[in-house]
Amino acid sequence: MSKIDLHVHSTASDGRFSSEEIVRKSAELGLTVIAIADHDAVSGIAPALEAAKAFPGLKIIPCVEISTDVPSGEVHVLGYFIEYSSQDLKTALAKFRDSRRGRAQGMVAKLADLGIHIEWQRVREIAGSGSIGRPHIAQAMLEKGYITSIREAFDKYIARDGPAYVEREKMTPVQAVELIVQTNGLPVMAHPLTVADPEAMIIELKAAGLVGVEAYYNGYTAGEIGSLVSLADKHNLIVTGGSDYHGLGDSGETMIGGASVPMESAERLIALAEQRALRLASQ
Repeated sequence: MSKIDLHVHSTASDGRFSSEEIVRKSAELGLTVIAIADHDAVSGIAPALEAAKAFPGLKIIPCVEISTDVPSGEVHVLGYFIEYSSQDLKTALAKFRDSRRGRAQGMVAKLADLGIHIEWQRVREIAGSGSIGRPHIAQAMLEKGYITSIREAFDKYIARDGPAYVEREKMTPVQAVELIVQTNGLPVMAHPLTVADPEAMIIELKAAGLVGVEAYYNGYTAGEIGSLVSLADKHNLIVTGGSDYHGLGDSGETMIGGASVPMESAERLIALAEQRALRLASQ
């Protein structure tokens, strides 16, 4: 098990466990650095930092995962060391959370047309105070016996090309990188193999301020990881990684610390964040 996990979700978006619970679980597993990286939400960061005071051996990196759209798929951008209290950032993220709600309602309606009847109120209850996401819809489907696993909901119904999928308002990948840079964060392209030509996207995003690529990711083969590491080295980018843990209980889910992320990934991110902080302080 890795001591580093730079991609973990909490109930602030579509994870099952609160950020405080994530901190406790990570400490119990012996991790030393984790990043709370919720979808379009930063409300889990402050509670995580507070909870981590009880575990001095564990460092929490503030992060957000912004979902963006491209014609050939989706691009997600992780923003490490963001100024999570920034009002401009919160306003931008709130806009996208609202679009998630509308998208989820549209999916519930499409599922009903397919003979799958789940209650919108139940989806909201599952999401709690977090940003509503597709895993919440999948959980409601699972509860009513329409599927046998969360993965089945995506594979058959709510993945991008599924019959119940609904688009939502998104920013472009470049806009996401720019937003993260504006809040003094470090933008990293998450799970890059969601696009047909990762290198072309990396080149475009580096021009906007991208500093890293997530290569050590759950489900990626050794060959895929090697190719992404080579791409990162070619373009002088930091290589990061994480479990993308949601705690949804699927048998195939990678647990916290389950992705083999080298210590160097966290060290390089932290060093770059410190360099930028010093530079800003001197301006």
